[in-house]
Amino acid sequence: MQQQINRQIFLVKRPTGIPDESCFKLVSSAILQPASGQVLLKTRFISVDPYMRGRMNNRKSYVPPFKLNQVLSGGVVGEVIESKSNNFIAGDFVVGNLGWQDYSIADEKEVQKINPEIAPVSTALGVLGMPGLTAYFGLLDIGQPKQAETIVVSGAAGAVGMIVGQIAKIHGCHVVGIAGSDKKTNYIIGELGFDAAINYRSTPDLKKTLKEACPDGVDIYFDNVGGEISDAVLSSINNNARIVLCGQISLYNATRIPMGPRIQPQLLTHSALMKGFIIRNYVDRFDEGRNQLANWLQEKKLKYTENVVEGLENTPKAFIGLFTGENIGKQLVKVEHDAVTEKR
Repeated sequence: MQQQINRQIFLVKRPTGIPDESCFKLVSSAILQPASGQVLLKTRFISVDPYMRGRMNNRKSYVPPFKLNQVLSGGVVGEVIESKSNNFIAGDFVVGNLGWQDYSIADEKEVQKINPEIAPVSTALGVLGMPGLTAYFGLLDIGQPKQAETIVVSGAAGAVGMIVGQIAKIHGCHVVGIAGSDKKTNYIIGELGFDAAINYRSTPDLKKTLKEACPDGVDIYFDNVGGEISDAVLSSINNNARIVLCGQISLYNATRIPMGPRIQPQLLTHSALMKGFIIRNYVDRFDEGRNQLANWLQEKKLKYTENVVEGLENTPKAFIGLFTGENIGKQLVKVEHDAVTEKR
C-alpha cells in the first residue's frame, strides 16, 4: 500500500447559517487493519447531501447529530482492497454509510456489493441510490401520479428532483420544474423532457408564472425546497392534490424559522394530502426500487447527470456548494482518479 496515512475530514465547529470551511478540518491518522468479518476499503466516491446540514446541529432529529472532532460520514462507494469476509474479495465495489476519509474499515453487513456492469459505480450514490429511491417511493407511494395530471417539482435540477420529473413523465403527467438558473431550466426541458420550467430567481411573479405553466392547476407537488416557492405552488393546488414533503433546503441554514402563510385552510378546502417521509421508511422495499430504476435506466427512460468535485480535501467545498446552487444533478466527490473507477 503506497499511502501510509488515512486523511479524514472532521467537523470541528457547528455552523450558524450556511457552513463555511472553518467548520471542517483535514486530519491524518493511521490506516487500520480489518478484523474477521470486516473489509478494508479505499474510498472512490463520496456523496454530499442536503440532509447532512441538519446533522451538523446539536439537536434531536430522525438521525443523530454529527459529533464534533470526529470524522463526518455519509454515502460512500469504496473498493475492497483487503477482505477478511467470505462475502467480499479484493476488487469488489461496495456502497455504505462510511466516513469522509481515504480508507474505511467496514463490517460485512454494513456495505452492499455493487455490480459495475449495470451502471457506473457512482450511480449507487445517485440515480440507483438514495436520491433515486427517494424520488421513486416519494412520488409513487405518496404522489400516486395518474395519466394527464399536473405535477410541480421544486429543486427540479437536483439529484432527487430530476428523477421525480422523469418518473412522472413515464406515468404520463404534465411536468413543471422549478429551478434557480436558466442553465438548469434549459437542461430539464431540453435533456430530461420536462414540459415547462421556471427560473424562480428571475421570475418577477412566481404565482402568476406558475398559473400560466399549470393552466389546469396542480395535482401533485413534490416539495424539495419549502419556503416562498412552496407557498406559491400551494396557491394553485387542485381538489385532492397530493403534496410530497421531501426536503426543505431553503430553511436548512435559517437561524430562525420564518413565518409563512397558514396552509391548513388550503389543505382543508381542497381535501388535499400533505405527507412527509424519510427514505429509511422504505428500506424493506429498496430492492424493488433499485430494480425498477435500473430497468428504466437501461431502457433509456431515465437520464442523470453528476457534478463531480475531485479530491477528498474538497469535500467541504462540495457540500457547501449544495446551498449556493452550483450543482446540476448529484453532487459527488471523486477521491481516486485511476482507470478502475471508470469501469462501465
